Amino acid sequence: MAKTSSEMVGRVIGIDDATPLEFWVAVDKGQALQLDDVVVVDRVMPDGEIVKIFGMVTQMRARHEGAKFQSDVFLIADGVLPAEVSEAALIQPTRFEPEVLVPPVPGSSVRIAIDSERDAALSFDSVERKLPAGLSRSHEPVYLDLDFIDGTKGAHINISGISGVATKTSFATFLLYSMFNSGALGAEAANTKALIFNVKGEDLLFLDHDNRELTPDQKARYSNLKLITGPFRDVGILAPPRKGDANATPATGSRSVGVSPFYWTIADFCKQRLLPFLFADAEDERAQFTIVAQEVTEQLAHLPTVGDGAVSLDGVTIRTFGQLIDGIESKLMPEDPEASPDPKWTGRAVGSGTIGAFFRRLANSRRHVEHLIRSDIGNAVENSLDIDSHQVTVVDIHNLHDRAKRFVVGVVLRQAFEAKEKSGSAKPLQLVVLDELNKYAPRDSSSPIKEILLDVAERGRSLGIILIGAQQTASEVERRVVANSAIRVVGRLDPAEARRDEYGFLPSVQRQRSTILKPGSMYVAQPRLPVPLLVEFPFPSWATRPSEASIQIEDADDPFAELKL
Repeated sequence: MAKTSSEMVGRVIGIDDATPLEFWVAVDKGQALQLDDVVVVDRVMPDGEIVKIFGMVTQMRARHEGAKFQSDVFLIADGVLPAEVSEAALIQPTRFEPEVLVPPVPGSSVRIAIDSERDAALSFDSVERKLPAGLSRSHEPVYLDLDFIDGTKGAHINISGISGVATKTSFATFLLYSMFNSGALGAEAANTKALIFNVKGEDLLFLDHDNRELTPDQKARYSNLKLITGPFRDVGILAPPRKGDANATPATGSRSVGVSPFYWTIADFCKQRLLPFLFADAEDERAQFTIVAQEVTEQLAHLPTVGDGAVSLDGVTIRTFGQLIDGIESKLMPEDPEASPDPKWTGRAVGSGTIGAFFRRLANSRRHVEHLIRSDIGNAVENSLDIDSHQVTVVDIHNLHDRAKRFVVGVVLRQAFEAKEKSGSAKPLQLVVLDELNKYAPRDSSSPIKEILLDVAERGRSLGIILIGAQQTASEVERRVVANSAIRVVGRLDPAEARRDEYGFLPSVQRQRSTILKPGSMYVAQPRLPVPLLVEFPFPSWATRPSEASIQIEDADDPFAELKL
């Protein structure tokens, strides 16, 4: 409910304790308060100094005063029993100015904080680089402090919520759009890169197209945030090749134009020691066969490169993943029953069962990743994975098997992380958006991918690589990944999940409300404020599905496309 003036809305109650941590306010007749309203009350100190106590409404109650029994409500309604209706609001202080931590005096008048007082209550007045994060329920801008995102004072954003309802990915992409278009990053925005993993559907394959379903009301919401509307301007779409396609045609259903395939050459796979990422399963990292995997990885790294991304093993040129598996088999499981496995490839003495366990898993991975690891394509080296050519790069993995997804996420993250290490500078930033964190950094297991994500969470701040991670259940994600996120965001939560300790930063009322949040509404907690803010972010101004694209995707490169509409 928007307030146009700082009129008195109530007085501090005297029959309930008023403390510097919380106090109750009786709402005056003809006035109204609602959850999330921001208020201010003045406290005059003995020396005449005025302390402004700012706070937020975190709970409301209404009751009959004068009633003794529950059934009295009927008598009161019939006018038989006299009683007064009273409303009260619980206020949680957000700031004291100056910082003298005293309670408000009972009877003190309370007013709505607007304009400069609202900015002071939410600490927006002390934020140098304001990142628009959405609007309050009264349609006023809500900001994040970019210093707690880009590594200046903190880094990383973590988003939790039910799949399909919490709109986690939509909010993540809105924050990216805000970073690139709000001016908060200044001149650095032009060189800042974003890497987005598209893990579900094809919603993120149309970021570079206007949303034709954006209404004037939604455009006005962008105006309130001083943001222009439109698509992401520089987007590269990468998709895996179709299985069995000799030309590595990208495997996308609704978009074929402007999409490039991604894959790794056989030489890349060997020289970059990518084999362990094929076994990034929870149970695999602790298994004995990883001893063999480590030795095989080292031997592959020393194979000579020949031709266009191929390698040579015992004089045989290897261009496909299937050929590579055959070559490894010849070293571990020779056809001659009298021959022993090559000790250089198995390392210290291991049993045939351990070797067999390794090889079975390697062979089982073939059908899931052989189209991603290959040198049987012309100009394979020039056409392999590239995440640096565009400001925003979307890596589509939604159609891949879980094992292939883990491989792609792990390898691409390592590539991005190592690139930032080599650059020696935290600027420009490298932003990474990854949903389903519980799959890649599970709480109770270890894997190569999890180790990289931990590196990003713990060292990424100094390197300039920022993780915007999301998951349905934060309770299933490695604690250190979540704990290192300076900004915590919660959308609609499952009731059982909302009771977990991971959401202790939410007051009890907000935990309850999180189970009924509507799409587009998020609770945002940031270090500057003791109370999470409810944020409503605008409908995307970029297309999130083919029907929303401003022009047909297949006609995107046709100069006469507009004449066909």
